Amino acid sequence: MAGAIAMVLSSTIANVAVPTVMGAFGVGQDQAQWLATGFVAMMVASQLLSAWFVRAFGVRGAFVMINCIFFAGTALIFLGTSFEIVVLGRVLQGFSAGVIMPMVMALTVSQFPPHRRGMAMAIYGTGIQIAPMIGPMIGGIVIDALGWRAVFLVPIPVCVVGLLLGIAYLPGREEQSLPPKFGWSSYSLLVATLASLLFAGANGQNYGWSSDAILMLVLMGLSTGGAFVWLQLRSETPLLDFSLFRIPQFASAVIVAFVFGFGNFAANYLVPVSVQQVQGMTPFLSGLLLVPAGVIVILATPIFGRLADVFPAHLLVMLGLFLFALGNYFLSQTDANTTFLAISWLIIVARFGMAIIIPSLDSSALRALSPEQLHRGSGTINFIRQLGGACGVTALVVFIERRTQFHIDAMAATQTAGNWTSLELLAKVQTLLAQAGVSENLLGAGALRYLGKMIEAQANARGFNDGFLVIAIVFVLAVIPAWNLDKARRSRGNQPA
Repeated sequence: MAGAIAMVLSSTIANVAVPTVMGAFGVGQDQAQWLATGFVAMMVASQLLSAWFVRAFGVRGAFVMINCIFFAGTALIFLGTSFEIVVLGRVLQGFSAGVIMPMVMALTVSQFPPHRRGMAMAIYGTGIQIAPMIGPMIGGIVIDALGWRAVFLVPIPVCVVGLLLGIAYLPGREEQSLPPKFGWSSYSLLVATLASLLFAGANGQNYGWSSDAILMLVLMGLSTGGAFVWLQLRSETPLLDFSLFRIPQFASAVIVAFVFGFGNFAANYLVPVSVQQVQGMTPFLSGLLLVPAGVIVILATPIFGRLADVFPAHLLVMLGLFLFALGNYFLSQTDANTTFLAISWLIIVARFGMAIIIPSLDSSALRALSPEQLHRGSGTINFIRQLGGACGVTALVVFIERRTQFHIDAMAATQTAGNWTSLELLAKVQTLLAQAGVSENLLGAGALRYLGKMIEAQANARGFNDGFLVIAIVFVLAVIPAWNLDKARRSRGNQPA
């Protein structure tokens, strides 16, 4: 759990640093989002390596090796002199997180009998919720005091503790035979697919969606993706076991997991960025904003873990989806005047829904698998969840940029000679500038510049609002596959896993 907490901490703590990094390297939000997308994309790709690492090196050996890779990525971020080097460090951190997370989940589940796995998943869920609670707040303090680079060192002490405990207590390699073969060709195709499609999605706004570069990236991504699926279906030891999707309960859970990852990662990215850019909060306040929700989630998750062992999973998952959607819907109604306390309450509603979803969804998915399928199943559902997260962050950033430009154009079109409200504002601004001693020749230009900045700020706020609204809509739609969790359960006749 210490290892899992360190990895989640490294994922969430970077979000509060995005506006600062944008200023440090002079990049826009379309590039800065790679701090999150690069991490999540590589975490997606490495999810499927977890079972292979365990079989090849044992849990202890794999845990030590992956932690060393994490340390190397952190060093690159701290010492990197260019934005590209920093992103490379985030990619290495994401690789480490992707391997360790399903390893921890499978190990946790394997230690508990089926009738107690809901509680086990609650313990797991509680642990990984500690990081999102304290990470952004600590990150804000560190940024304000030491600068943005130091924020990436925060997970290191937790990581060291996990590494020492892992060496002492985690099991070694059980099999004495040679390490299993690894499908490098399949893995390369998977990485190429994710990189091509995510890069195309993130840069379509800049290059043009119908440009040759974007079309070539999309074509390459679809081709490599198709080749990856073809190889997996023919492989005796696939990275992604498509046979698991034939289990209705697991397949339904996977669909919900994708949607959950989409909204969860997107919301975790949007909240600290939006409150800094719209409400003008400091990095510390944007992190502190998440603490009350984190405390409630940690207290509530064990309760819902026990409920997951008693009540039908589909009902709890649907309730969680509804609450998460409700919280994000009201976040879409906020503006620059919304108070810290009001936003904090809305985040509590959304995170309360997340506390309900995690134990019920994971226990329902893994309950349908045999013990031999646990490592592959946990890796698969984590892969799908993180894939949803990568798609969510990329898609929402592009969507917000497009909606922001739409609102700028719409509001600019209303600034005509007959718009008396704007004319009155311009007159007041010119008066203030004149009182400040600005030259008469510059009064008109200065007032117009102020008006343009106001339009840009309002459009930016509305763009973020549209992003939160999309998250709410996606979670409402996820109720459909969540309902199918019950159908799948009944179709299996409630047979024990």
